[in-house]
Amino acid sequence: MKLNDIHPNAQIGHNVQIGNFTTVCDDVVIGDNTVIEPNVVIYPGARIGANCHIFPGSVISAVPQDLKFAGEYTTCEIGDYNVIRECCTLNRGTSASGRTVVGSHNLLMAYVHVAHDCVVGSNCVFANNATLAGHIVVGDYVILGGKTACLQFIHIGSHVITAGGSLVDKDIPPFVKAARYPISYAGVNSLGLQRRNFSREAINRIADIYRIVFQKGYTISHAVEAIKELYGHTDEGKQVLSFIGSANTGLMKGYTFMKKR
Repeated sequence: MKLNDIHPNAQIGHNVQIGNFTTVCDDVVIGDNTVIEPNVVIYPGARIGANCHIFPGSVISAVPQDLKFAGEYTTCEIGDYNVIRECCTLNRGTSASGRTVVGSHNLLMAYVHVAHDCVVGSNCVFANNATLAGHIVVGDYVILGGKTACLQFIHIGSHVITAGGSLVDKDIPPFVKAARYPISYAGVNSLGLQRRNFSREAINRIADIYRIVFQKGYTISHAVEAIKELYGHTDEGKQVLSFIGSANTGLMKGYTFMKKR
């Protein structure tokens, strides 16, 4: 009895474990020491790194859920040391970029969806049911709370954390917490930055920068000029300015109190 279906042209590394009832198609590369649990489907164009662990029900490199997709050759590229939990779906790219990319050392919890042409950094955690629409860019050390839903073409900076249930329809700059609807600034991700060995001085600078951006009532252009003058020489200031300069869909809102009914 044939318990799994592995195409003879698939490139399987050393010490790879593949569970029963898993399908590995042609044009697939799997790195050394990766574990593929039962009932996984890995379609053509998948490039999976070393020391990954993919759990049952996941589907890697399926064709995009994009009506413009015309069967062009694209890939879904996954780095090393990733944990992909039950029933995650990672689609391959379209002709727009040719590939979907996920970095290394990420944890994608159950039912996460990464759509076509997304680029995800490293050391991220996407909690259960977090979903990325197409063409999204996510930095490093990003934590998406459960059921966070991100609109297409969004950019999310490094070291961001979102509250569970967030609907992300604007770009989120680095180092912050984001919550509510519409998605809004909820403070600096101080605890996450401390855990990653940011100094107290650096965290304070980041807080000062975002007071300018979100809390002083400045226009974005005025805020940019103020940041350049006060913090443009610092690493934190340069990263924030670079992100604002390349914002794709406009920045999220600043914090506002909800009025009582």
